[in-house]
Amino acid sequence: MTYDVICLRPETDFVRAGVTPPATLKIAYRSHDDADTPALVASARGVVMAAMGPRLPGSLFEKSTVKIVQITGAGVDRLDDAVLKRLGAAVCNVPGGSNAAVADYAVTSASVLLRRFAWADRKIRAGNYVKFRGRMMADNLSGLDGLTVGVVGLGTIGLAVARAYHQRGCTILYFDPAPRDKAAVDAIGAKAVPLEELLRACDVVSLHVPLTPATRGMIGETQLAVMKPGAVLIQAARGGVVDEAALARHLASGHLGGAAVDVYSQEPPAADNPLLALKGDGAERLLFTPHVAGVTRQASAVLFKTAWDNVEAVLTKGAEPLNRVY
Repeated sequence: MTYDVICLRPETDFVRAGVTPPATLKIAYRSHDDADTPALVASARGVVMAAMGPRLPGSLFEKSTVKIVQITGAGVDRLDDAVLKRLGAAVCNVPGGSNAAVADYAVTSASVLLRRFAWADRKIRAGNYVKFRGRMMADNLSGLDGLTVGVVGLGTIGLAVARAYHQRGCTILYFDPAPRDKAAVDAIGAKAVPLEELLRACDVVSLHVPLTPATRGMIGETQLAVMKPGAVLIQAARGGVVDEAALARHLASGHLGGAAVDVYSQEPPAADNPLLALKGDGAERLLFTPHVAGVTRQASAVLFKTAWDNVEAVLTKGAEPLNRVY
């Protein structure tokens, strides 16, 4: 049997978000590693897949009839772009669908780290209420109001994050050679600066760049070393953008005040990931989440509906694909 679309994520994902895939298309739901997935993809006209997950081999698409590969999120780094470009398939994403969720994650995580809420929770559970409260008082912990926040990557998500920090009374610096919406950037008074200047000046650094050859390892030992003492790093970009071993060292030394890490160089993170090996105060300065910064029921509903609408329009009406990445 042939199908119009092979969906490489469970049907229950869509049901939970209240989204019904189009009845006009014959859809098969499979995992990327199911035995019959390559044969099904070879004869399908479309593939729908999550942005998160293992990289797919180019051979999965090499001899297929696929006309559209639709990502139900923003990132396209799971795909072999060379193979899909040769095939001529449209690779489409859904930019901006999780803007509000990521912005909420970034601001909330920064506040939790700056004010040590999670750290305090663990200390109180361990019976150290008095001592740790005294330490928090002595350290004169800061809220977000009046701080300088650096946003690295000012695309649709980065701009939403910058706006959220601005609404909390923060001054915004950004590093992005080509911000998507300069008028919107100007409206919040954000200032473009070189990356090193941003790192030296900012109390919070929030990362929102895709993983490309240019961004892989862009926050490494050199960059972390110039960050403001006590600063907080929000890693909600892609695993591989930050050197995790270097980040672990700067947390262990106390140079950085904290880090929220939502994405990892390997997902799930390997047992020998240096961030997982941190002990004592270094470990307390870390807030781990499992690649969910952009995941809420509301965000998923927007992403899924937009993705399926695009696939249906392309395959049943011959429409030009929207949000084509290549």
